[in-house]
Amino acid sequence: MIDQPKPRPTLRLKPPAPPPPSKPARRKPFRVAGWPAVAALFARDPDRVERLYFDERFRADTGPFCARLAEQRKPYRLVPAAELEKIAGSAMHGGIVAEAQPRPVLAYDPAMSGQWRAEGRRLLILDGVSNPHNLGAIIRTAAFFGIDRVLISDHKGQALPSEAAYRVAEGGFEYVELYQAHGFAAALAGLRPHYRTVGTALGDFPGLDALAPSPDGRPTAFVMGNEEYGMPPESQAACEALVTIRGSGWVQSLNVSATTAILAFLLAR
Repeated sequence: MIDQPKPRPTLRLKPPAPPPPSKPARRKPFRVAGWPAVAALFARDPDRVERLYFDERFRADTGPFCARLAEQRKPYRLVPAAELEKIAGSAMHGGIVAEAQPRPVLAYDPAMSGQWRAEGRRLLILDGVSNPHNLGAIIRTAAFFGIDRVLISDHKGQALPSEAAYRVAEGGFEYVELYQAHGFAAALAGLRPHYRTVGTALGDFPGLDALAPSPDGRPTAFVMGNEEYGMPPESQAACEALVTIRGSGWVQSLNVSATTAILAFLLAR
C-alpha cells in the first residue's frame, strides 16, 4: 500500500490592516504682525494663536496674551528688534508678531444668500482681485464699515488670504467671513432673489451717482473685478446692472481697493 502524501498546510496571510484614519491637513500658520491685527486675533479667536513674539515696547501690554498662551502651554518670547525682524520676514512688524492658523475660506452655498438678507447682512463681491495687498485693504474697509460678508470668485487669479493680505488688513480678517463661489456667473445670477448685483466697470455705463435704490427693496451687492482686466464678460452678463465711477479723466481709474471703499460707504449709509 502506497502512503498518500500528506497535504501541506495552507499558508494563511493576515488581511492587511486598514490604513489609519487620515487627519485633516494642518495649514501652515501665518505670521500676523502689528498690534491692531494681533489684538484683534486675541480678542476674536485666541485659540488659533500658536506662538507670540514681541519687543520691549509691548512687554506690559502683552501680559494677558502671554497668560492665555501659558495656560495652553504655547510659547511666547520677548525678543530683540533684529530677531523680531527675522521672525516677521519684514521690518514692517510693528513690534509684535503672532503665528496663528488663518481663518478658513468657506464654501459658498446659494441657500446662504436668503439667510444673509433675512439677517440684514451687507455683501461685497470680488471677481478676480489678484493683488493680496488689495485683498487686505478691501477686507480692512469691509471691517471698518461693518460689512462682515465678502464673496470671492473661482477666478484663476483671485487672491486668497495670505500673510501679505493679513498685514494690510490690520485685523479685518478677524471680523469678516470670506466665502468662495464655484461656478461664479451662476452664483451671481442666483443672488437675484435676495440681492441686486451691480458690477463696476470702465466704459460707457451709467455713473454710480445715478444708481437709485432697488425698487423692490432688495439690498445692493457690488461686484469688483480684476485690477487689470476688470470683470469677465460672463460675470458682467450675470449682473443686473453695471456702473462706472466717473472722475476727472486725468487718470484712467481708481485702484480697486479705493473703489471698494466708496461702495462700502454707500452700503453702510
